[in-house]
Amino acid sequence: MSIPAGTGANSSEQHYKSIFDHLNVAVVVLDNSLRLVHINPSAEMMLAVSRSKVLDTPFVHYFRESDASAEEALKAAADEDAQYTKRRSQWHLHNGAKLTVDYSVTPLPDKAGLLIEIVALDRLLRISREEALISSQETTRNLVRSMAHEIKNPLGGIRGAAQLLERELPAEELQEFTQIIIEEVDRLRNLVDRMLGPRQLPNFEDINVHEVLERVATVIHAECGGDIRLKRDYDPSIPDFPGDKEMLIQAMLNIARNAMQALQEADLSENSSIALRTRIQRQFTIGRQYHNLVCRIDIEDNGPGIPSHIVEDIFYPMITGRAEGTGLGLAISQHLIQQHQGLIECSSHPGKTTFSIYIPLEQHHAATQ
Repeated sequence: MSIPAGTGANSSEQHYKSIFDHLNVAVVVLDNSLRLVHINPSAEMMLAVSRSKVLDTPFVHYFRESDASAEEALKAAADEDAQYTKRRSQWHLHNGAKLTVDYSVTPLPDKAGLLIEIVALDRLLRISREEALISSQETTRNLVRSMAHEIKNPLGGIRGAAQLLERELPAEELQEFTQIIIEEVDRLRNLVDRMLGPRQLPNFEDINVHEVLERVATVIHAECGGDIRLKRDYDPSIPDFPGDKEMLIQAMLNIARNAMQALQEADLSENSSIALRTRIQRQFTIGRQYHNLVCRIDIEDNGPGIPSHIVEDIFYPMITGRAEGTGLGLAISQHLIQQHQGLIECSSHPGKTTFSIYIPLEQHHAATQ
């Protein structure tokens, strides 16, 4: 960072660099040629670069903004001594990662260069998205419960009336029609029960997440007849944690079965695969709840992907991208994982669909004591 010459200029420069280095916000300082003069530790972490290697190199080598005019805007700010701020800019880093950022560009005194403050938004946007998802799903569940009560009462009356009518019919062949009424009423009642999902509370006991996944893998292998390759990538350091084993099996099996059915419909022959992956994530936030340790389970397939117009809504009841689907499996899975204070997220594009299940590890111990 260039500071006007004079007594104490060098010590003053080091003083300001020291202040920048202790800021949580990412800060970079450029000269008028847009070469890096200083980068603080927060910016090193965000941009995945090392200060010792990037100083005196062009800043634009380490990111590419979706807006192609970003470099021109930086040059104009340096030339015209103009300050500006950009919101929700998409940055593509040199290592292939993507960031959503707000950043402010401030010219230094005497046209000595530019100071750029960068705030990463991905974490905040994800928290906001998760809060909205959790809230809207709770509203949906309450609505479904109310509707189920209103639907099941008249269904019981219709079924009872059909049974009484069946006894009074003069001809036995007419009973076929009352049986149709009874069977259809039973089908609707079962559908409503499935929409409500499991009503029992979790039965927490120490479980191994890999035993759960192996059970899921065994069922999927049997159902697909070995036509789909199952890949395993487990982190053996994940400890046992209290959870409801049957609930977790059901939640993950619903997701894996959806993947299997999507691959079968796509008919990718021997190229079809489902990957089961586990990892530990530290300092992770679910909704607004911060967790030191979280178990992340990824169920990934290489199928055609989920249609873009429904991918944001797939955890709601009756939303499905398959002609034969009921749209209940993922809604039930999300509810089961939320009973473990976790969450399921999805990312999808043709050739890669990933469902990520996050289950906090430390909260269960408090819940069981």
